[in-house]
Amino acid sequence: MLVRDLTWLVALAEHGHVTTTAEVLGTSQPTLSRALARVESELGARLFERGPAGVRVTPTGEVVVAAARELTGRYDQLLADLGRLLDPDAGVVRLAFLDSMATSLVPRLLRSFHAAAPRTRVELRQEPAHEILRDLESGAADLAITSERPRGWGWVPLQEERLVLVVPPRHRLRDRRQVSLTDLADEELVTTPVGFGFRTLVDGLLRAAGVSPTISFESQDLATIEGLVAAGLGVALVPEQFAGQSGTVGVRLTSQAARRTIGLTWREDRPLSPPAVRLRDFLATHAVGDDEAPGR
Repeated sequence: MLVRDLTWLVALAEHGHVTTTAEVLGTSQPTLSRALARVESELGARLFERGPAGVRVTPTGEVVVAAARELTGRYDQLLADLGRLLDPDAGVVRLAFLDSMATSLVPRLLRSFHAAAPRTRVELRQEPAHEILRDLESGAADLAITSERPRGWGWVPLQEERLVLVVPPRHRLRDRRQVSLTDLADEELVTTPVGFGFRTLVDGLLRAAGVSPTISFESQDLATIEGLVAAGLGVALVPEQFAGQSGTVGVRLTSQAARRTIGLTWREDRPLSPPAVRLRDFLATHAVGDDEAPGR
C-alpha cells in the first residue's frame, strides 16, 4: 500500500464521488478505482458502498479513513521536518571534536560559521578521538575535528600545532630556551591514556628519540595534564597553547616532528546532508593555518 493510496482514500471520503475526486487529484477515474480496489483487497474489507449518487464510507471504512488521515498527516509532518533538517540554511549538522579543541579552535570556527549561517544549528559532541571515529562510523556524527586522519575518509587540514614541553615553575629545565626529547629520559611524564591519538603521537616521538620515561599520571584532558604538571607531578608534552595556563613553564622542543595536525574528517562512502556540506565547505575555507593556535 502506497502513501499515495491513503491520500486518495481520504480525498474520496471527503468528496464522495469517484469522478470528482479523480479530477481534484489530477488522475483518471479508472486509476483511482484501481487504487481503491487494491486497498480494499489488501485490507480484506469493503471501505465504500457504491451508488448512483456516488460513494459512501462504510463503518469499516470510517476506521480506515481515520487511520489514513492520521498516517498521511504524519507523513506530511515527516517531510516538513526533514525539509527543515536538510535545509542548508536552517538545518542541523552534528559535529564531533576533540576535548582539547573545546576552548580554542572550535569556538572560533563556530563563531565565524554562525555569522555566515545563523539559522543552521550545529549539534556538538565533545569526546576523545577513538569515540569520534566510532560516532562517524555509526552516523551519530556527520563531521569531526580530530588529529587522526582515518584512511579512506575525507580530510581537510585546519590547523597545525607545535608541541612543547611543560615543566613545573621550579623545574631544572625551566630556564632552557629549548630541549631535546632525550632530556626527558629521567623524567616522570604526565600524558593521555594508551589508545588516545595524542598518546600515540607522544609515544612515537619518544620512541624515535630512544627514550622511555616513567608515566606518573594519565588524564584524558590536556588542560588537566598541564595542571598536574603545575602541581609538580611530572612533565608533559602538550600543544603550545596549553603552556602556562596553570603556572607551568613552556619550553620549545628541538624536534621538528613535535607537531600535530588538526583536521576536519567525514565519511565519503555516504552522502553528507546539505547542512553538513555547507559547514564542511565553510571550515575548509576558514582553516586557521600553521601555528596560529589561540593563546600565543
